[in-house]
Amino acid sequence: MPALACCVDAAVPPSPGYAAAAFAWDNSLPAPEPFSGVPPLTNTTTTPDLSPWSPSLSSSLYKIDGWGAPYFSVNSSGNVAVRPYGTDTMSHQEIDLMKVVKKASDPRSSGGLGLQLPLIVRFPDVLKNRLESLQSAFDFAIQSQGYVNHYQGVYPVKCNQDRFVVEDIVKFGSSFRFGLEAGSKPELLLAMSCLCKGSPDSLLICNGFKDAEYISLALVARKLLLNAVIVLEQEEEIDLVIDLSQKLAVRPIIGVRAKLRTKHSGHFGSTSGEKGKFGLTTTQILRVVKKLEKCGMLDCFQLLHFHIGSQIPTTTLLADGIGEAAQVYCELVRLGASMKVIDIGGGLGIDYDGSKSSDCDMSVSYGLEEYAAAVVQAVRFVCDRKSVKHPIICSESGRAIVSHHSVLIFEAVSTSTYDVPPMSSLGLQNFVERLPEDALLDYRYLSDAAIRGEYDTCLLYADQLKQRCVEKFKEGSLDIEQLADVDGLCDLVSKAVGGLGASDPVRTYHVNLSVFTSIPDFWGIEQLFPIVPIHRLDQRPGVRGILSDLTCDSDGKINKFIGGESSLPLHELEGSGGVSGGGGRYYLGMFLGGAYEEALGGVHNLFGGPSVVRVSQSDGPHSFAVTRAVPGPSSSDVLRVMQHEPELMFETLKHRAEEFVHDDMALASLAGGLARSFHNMPYLLPASSCCLTAANGNNGYYYGNEDNYGSVAETGSGEDEMWSYCCA
Repeated sequence: MPALACCVDAAVPPSPGYAAAAFAWDNSLPAPEPFSGVPPLTNTTTTPDLSPWSPSLSSSLYKIDGWGAPYFSVNSSGNVAVRPYGTDTMSHQEIDLMKVVKKASDPRSSGGLGLQLPLIVRFPDVLKNRLESLQSAFDFAIQSQGYVNHYQGVYPVKCNQDRFVVEDIVKFGSSFRFGLEAGSKPELLLAMSCLCKGSPDSLLICNGFKDAEYISLALVARKLLLNAVIVLEQEEEIDLVIDLSQKLAVRPIIGVRAKLRTKHSGHFGSTSGEKGKFGLTTTQILRVVKKLEKCGMLDCFQLLHFHIGSQIPTTTLLADGIGEAAQVYCELVRLGASMKVIDIGGGLGIDYDGSKSSDCDMSVSYGLEEYAAAVVQAVRFVCDRKSVKHPIICSESGRAIVSHHSVLIFEAVSTSTYDVPPMSSLGLQNFVERLPEDALLDYRYLSDAAIRGEYDTCLLYADQLKQRCVEKFKEGSLDIEQLADVDGLCDLVSKAVGGLGASDPVRTYHVNLSVFTSIPDFWGIEQLFPIVPIHRLDQRPGVRGILSDLTCDSDGKINKFIGGESSLPLHELEGSGGVSGGGGRYYLGMFLGGAYEEALGGVHNLFGGPSVVRVSQSDGPHSFAVTRAVPGPSSSDVLRVMQHEPELMFETLKHRAEEFVHDDMALASLAGGLARSFHNMPYLLPASSCCLTAANGNNGYYYGNEDNYGSVAETGSGEDEMWSYCCA
């Protein structure tokens, strides 16, 4: 470690009382002891760790074996691999995520789909496996505990309303009567349409606040022989149900949502307890029973629903809530209601950080089997004690079904650090000679502390000198070159004092993404998701970084990661990064974000959603086939969301160009580039694809035939047709 005293030259005469030799700061002084309180770090630029690295070490570093099991792993090539059938996936069925990204993003001329990142990759096979695993867990618990009824789940479409996600769930769950849950009128219309192709026994749970139109739609669903259940969230809804069912001559199935005393104390439990947003109190439930009895409709009362919050951390809390609800269920049977179903709501959590902990909202301490066993046991115990027939068990597990099935892929395009140029002895001397008197005094204090070996004090005086120079700059008595020089001096002192404990500063990786659009829960409620490089995992990550998005907002960054980390181990960007052209690209994936993120994303800074590909496992050479591919919203699309008219905007700009550009070829080129800018996605393009210089846009619409996964065709209007009048 270099001596701190030789950081600074003999740049200034000593102040009275100090020997001139004290300011020599030369190599004759002994090296100081390591600065106390600073632990040595292993990763430094001066002493890189050259020990071997492997994909398994990356898997451990990023905790992939924890949060990713059984669907994600690292293959021998150092890429993230998807195991579409979970534990039943054979080695030749694994899907290399980098190969999917290459297929999606390569230009069409090279056999790719020409899609722009960011990109959501959906894996319907994973979705199917999650559904089957949940059903199997309940089937096993029911059989092993002698429960005399069945499990019949529903998917709450609010988690992800994407058409193909919902249709897949209905198709995959049809054999075991899996249904849907709706919480609004559009969701109800969506669910009614999809369930026309599902099992006739599938439940259609109608939750949420309701008006006459909502209730009428639910009653129409009954006319269409859909198994719709109107769940009362507010007491006054019962009057509308009774009135409208009589007018439409429909016998409804009615449920109530109960406000239980059991409360989930975490962030996701705010809807639980007596003061929760939804549900009826015990008194209100009794009034509903009396109203139904009075009008001869008590036999319509068939379902009890409750919800104690998402991400229930332990099966102990779960069993407590279910036990209370089962007690209410049995009391309703005693009062004469024709009860058939107990709907335990959502709450089946997933392990976002791989810790299997019950101490935070990012994890849960149980798996599917333990969850199902706890539910069945709690219901059976109460019903057996009360001699009540075992009800159908329904759950509204959304997060646990769809979170794993999609991966958000985005690219790091550049990095930045707080980089201070090194200061030479001559530069330091010139800097010191020009310092004002009070700043010069701070410098003398710094140099004296260095000679005495008081390294804590050195840092304090360096900071004091820096603040003094900032004040002088604001007053106009220090120029900008001197202000830059003081940064160099302070950095020099800091590195020397740090010595063996000095490490690279955390870098900022600029990513081609909008946090607000694609990861809104991180910004809104500090929800953490696993974020991992999807390739180069056979190489040791040499730096730590945070992620900064494209938006003009200070909140547009990711600086908290699973495991309580404030930075992420990352690799050096190869070459000059992606957008600037040249060099290898660096891809990151956000995992377990299949629930809520797409529905919650907005258009902050007018960034739209990502491109989407749907990938199924196949027996082809790459183990996968793209069955659907859709580019993300264009600039025109997001402008229309905010009531702008892109065609008129383009006409305005074209007419402006005609006023000032008089060369016909230049005008045509400019107009064509403007048109492509409207039709391209708002995210960054590689330099070679700039819309004002390149001939090709990214405007295709792709679809896949389920019967022929390999034939992804292009349809829709081509670029030549888009605003073809642009050069007229």
